[in-house]
Amino acid sequence: MRNRLVAAFRGKRVLVTGDTGFKGSWLSLWLRELGAEVLGYALPAERVDDHFNLLGLDCLIHHVDGDICDHAHLRQVFDEFQPEFLFHLAAQALVRFSYEAPKLTFDTNISGSVNILEMARTTPSLRALIYVTSDKCYRNHEWIWGYRENDELGGHDPYSASKAAAEIVFAAYGDAFFSQMPLLGAASVRAGNVIGGGDWSRDRIVPDAIKALRDGNPIMLRNPNATRPWQHVLEPLSGYLQLASQLYLQPQQFSGPWNFGPRTDSIRTVHDLSKAIVAAWGNGSVQVAAIPNAPREARYLHLNCDKANHSLHWHPRWDFAHTVAETVHWYKEISADRPALEVSTQQLRHYMETTA
Repeated sequence: MRNRLVAAFRGKRVLVTGDTGFKGSWLSLWLRELGAEVLGYALPAERVDDHFNLLGLDCLIHHVDGDICDHAHLRQVFDEFQPEFLFHLAAQALVRFSYEAPKLTFDTNISGSVNILEMARTTPSLRALIYVTSDKCYRNHEWIWGYRENDELGGHDPYSASKAAAEIVFAAYGDAFFSQMPLLGAASVRAGNVIGGGDWSRDRIVPDAIKALRDGNPIMLRNPNATRPWQHVLEPLSGYLQLASQLYLQPQQFSGPWNFGPRTDSIRTVHDLSKAIVAAWGNGSVQVAAIPNAPREARYLHLNCDKANHSLHWHPRWDFAHTVAETVHWYKEISADRPALEVSTQQLRHYMETTA
């Protein structure tokens, strides 16, 4: 895996929006490890202990503070850098926060994404676009089977609706513009619930669990029976990288929407995940604390990844137990004052050496 990705990205100019975020910081570190020239564009990291800051990533790659809703600034950055690859991850990514800030959510996830698509269609150097949305772009019917790339889009909350709308906008750009650009490959990617070291986002189970365990408190669950396709953050990122490398070589064949989710044995409840985290941590407890009149959250959602499995030959490498173990290991190492760059780089190299 490593050799193929090094061949694809070494020396290439790669622009990552959202590099200060959880997924974006891991992706930027990975691209640096592969020898790419990386430019990150994002709002400043929110917390001192965010993965971006712990890594010192601003000293490892080129980084520009910026808002994807700022069209003029984006234009300047793209014109100066002339990227060959573009990974668009910048977003308002929290379901519960979208109820508090619906306008911000729609502005960022729709209008900001339109700006990115405008950059893509007007940057001559660009050869591959990975446009990240979410598994929540699908209209959730609480089915027990996985959603396919051609299933209905929609959302019951502002976040999910914004991601469905972003997918519709992407499809329109594909039909109207990208289909007439034979050298540009453009794909939208939809991943399941990612976990891993370095995530301190609000209202997310792993950060909440780690904070509770670190402080000697029980893990409090508001929706313990919600079922999710848990996967380590490196799993979908590996899919994005593999897909981008193919878009560069065969743009017409690999353009379009793609799902990247875990194996079915990793589809577990929030309660299952919490108990596994406690076991890996070595102590702690779990309690249920339902919140009356809480905003609606999906109870059951997972993806069908046959397309990525068969057409891209992408498969998850880590099962549920390994995913939880690696995630908790990262937080325990950081709690013991081991340098984040060392821990994350070691974990990244371990992942690349694992056989799918």
